Amino acid sequence: MADRPMTDGFMTGRPSSGRSPAGGFPLGDRTVRRMGYGAMQLAGPGVFGPPKDRDAALAVLRAAVASGVDHIDTSDFYGPHVTNQLIREALHPYPDNLTIVTKVGAVRGADASWIPAQSPAELTQAVRDNLRNLGVDVLDVVNLRVMGDVHAPSEGSIAAQFTALAELQRQGLIRHLGLSNVTSAQVAEARRIAQVVCVQNHYNLAHREDDALIDELAAEGIAYVPFFPLGGFTPLQSSTLSDVAVKLGATPMQVALAWLLHRSPNILLIPGTSSIEHLRENLGAAELALSDETIAELDAVGRGHAR
Repeated sequence: MADRPMTDGFMTGRPSSGRSPAGGFPLGDRTVRRMGYGAMQLAGPGVFGPPKDRDAALAVLRAAVASGVDHIDTSDFYGPHVTNQLIREALHPYPDNLTIVTKVGAVRGADASWIPAQSPAELTQAVRDNLRNLGVDVLDVVNLRVMGDVHAPSEGSIAAQFTALAELQRQGLIRHLGLSNVTSAQVAEARRIAQVVCVQNHYNLAHREDDALIDELAAEGIAYVPFFPLGGFTPLQSSTLSDVAVKLGATPMQVALAWLLHRSPNILLIPGTSSIEHLRENLGAAELALSDETIAELDAVGRGHAR
């Protein structure tokens, strides 16, 4: 099947043509669109402090929801507190179909450092901070962010932390639980304690360590949400990616996002931006269809065989 140009189906609701991966996947008791929005970049530099342009940040959030986004990822340690307060100001009262996913497990130091906060008391406080700053009585989904090696998981029991969150779920403060920065063994351990609806790990076209885990989760109907889908603080760079983008009349970042959507039906994307222009560019990737030949070409980037 030939590659097809990007359309604005995500924006208008028109069906896409070709092998577009646009669609939905269950996240807890709701099915959300596979292209969501990550709010991390709405905070100041280093994900710390207020944004340079508060009005622009609010406008991006409103534009995301107006464009059909029904899955927003955040945390009260972004800022800290900044992104949640922006989300509340921009969108509260929230649309009935909007799922807001947050994460707990760290706090920020006065020097903008990331400090593990994994005790039951710290996790409980983090949940209450999220509730207050988002302006809700119950959180849709809370991910336990295991600190590990910052952006890579490391083995070790997470039973105490996940049990603490499961207790808050039983108290009615959390609807669903997820995990972030974890190994397959930790997912299995957590699932013995409570249901896990999503896993959020570092994964993108060039960073493929979670290939096996994605397939495991897909078989169980569990969503996989890659963080740094475009490379994070070091954006993806590949001549193969650029060449494919030129051929499709798209941007390299759109192609990288489209590849993720084609990778597995359980992948939910949360690319972040503080720009409406970039937001629309990201959303457009949901309508970018890729042929089997193009997917194979892009797959080689992760195997280190690309030019």
